[in-house]
Amino acid sequence: MKLTKEFTSLEKSAVKLTVTVAKKDVQETYSATLSKYVKNAQIPGFRKGHVPANILERKFGDSLKADAMSELIDKSLNEVFEKETENRPLPYQQPSMDEMPVFDTAKDFVYTVTYDVFPKVDVKDFSGITIKEPQVTIGDKELEEELKAVQERNAVVMDKKDGESVEKDNIVTINYSELDDAEKEIDGSKREGFVFTVGTGENIYKIDDEIIGMKKNDTKVITKKYDKKDPNEELAGKTKKISVTVTAIKTRQLPEIDDELAQDVSEKYKTLDDMKKDIMHNMEVAKKRKIAEIKSQSLLEQLVEKNPFEIPASMLAAELDGRWRMMAQQFQTTPEQLEQMILASGQTKENMLTQWTGDSEKMLKSRIIVDSLIKARNVSITPEEIEAKYAEIAEEGGITVEEVKKHYADPRTKEYLIDDAKEQKLYEELYKEVKITKGDKTSFAELFAAK
Repeated sequence: MKLTKEFTSLEKSAVKLTVTVAKKDVQETYSATLSKYVKNAQIPGFRKGHVPANILERKFGDSLKADAMSELIDKSLNEVFEKETENRPLPYQQPSMDEMPVFDTAKDFVYTVTYDVFPKVDVKDFSGITIKEPQVTIGDKELEEELKAVQERNAVVMDKKDGESVEKDNIVTINYSELDDAEKEIDGSKREGFVFTVGTGENIYKIDDEIIGMKKNDTKVITKKYDKKDPNEELAGKTKKISVTVTAIKTRQLPEIDDELAQDVSEKYKTLDDMKKDIMHNMEVAKKRKIAEIKSQSLLEQLVEKNPFEIPASMLAAELDGRWRMMAQQFQTTPEQLEQMILASGQTKENMLTQWTGDSEKMLKSRIIVDSLIKARNVSITPEEIEAKYAEIAEEGGITVEEVKKHYADPRTKEYLIDDAKEQKLYEELYKEVKITKGDKTSFAELFAAK
């Protein structure tokens, strides 16, 4: 196909593409479309496949031209984009046509489409970038906290004896409902079989203290006044009456921290010391990864700020749609059903997407900067570096290199590893061009609590 193309850059990484297709190709496409009509047309008085072309043109003229034009646009766009590298459309957006072109077999066919492309970002400004690296020491205190966590995870949950009352840290099951001033149940407020740990505050009405002392099958009407600054707007500054029935009380029995616990946790542990060594190793690995994450996030946040650019609207829309669908999966529902659930809670999908927009834009801009720098600096990974990566993963995970290689045997999975290795290699290059200082001393727990 003989054609010419002209690209015009627009705002937010949009592109206007004007394509001119030679008259000869216009005529050939029209003739091919007409032949299909002749082959398939069924008109009274004519055998199928024998209707004269001029009759079909009179009867189906507009449809015939529309089909030929659609075919011409599809073929020419495919040809343009097959050869194009810089101005290819993003995969989640179809080129749009603002104005319907004129189709005339006696003339060249000219049409214009607009679409979004991957942003072109020339990252240059590294001035004044300082990264603070958290200072974290892992010692006996941190080990003790992790051992307590292991102990909690291996606790045995048992029913308390009849007649025993609710205490802090007990696991209770309750039925509850909100009452009006006449102490009648408010429609829609009833909940049965709600389970939570007393003292965590993980219940809507925050009635942990009020149910302490209750026994199994006890029912109590709780009147509670909430502070005006309560984070729950439905409760802030209000007084609520809640009818609560305790249906089950359970307690956790913690195991001793000894060799037996270690053996119960994993067959690879023979003694408590074995488990302690493994816990310390895992904490060191987790610390290393978290600090690396904090450093890269700080670097990218500053690069985004110093090298401003706009992201395509379609890219942001696709990211928000992806987050919405992921949220639906987490709730084990469909995106449509999730929207109804959100509406029932007094929220809207539009409001939630608006709340997500800022973080989504930052994430996309960071990703674009990384991709742009990897391309601009020709960052690549050698076979030797991949082997070193295998060894690193094996050492961190306490497994063999052969097991790691087996995990990454699939080409797509290995591609993820290579992409991650490129990104980490880029960061190491960039850290040499910015200032890295010692950050504040922080505990292991605080390191992971930080956003």
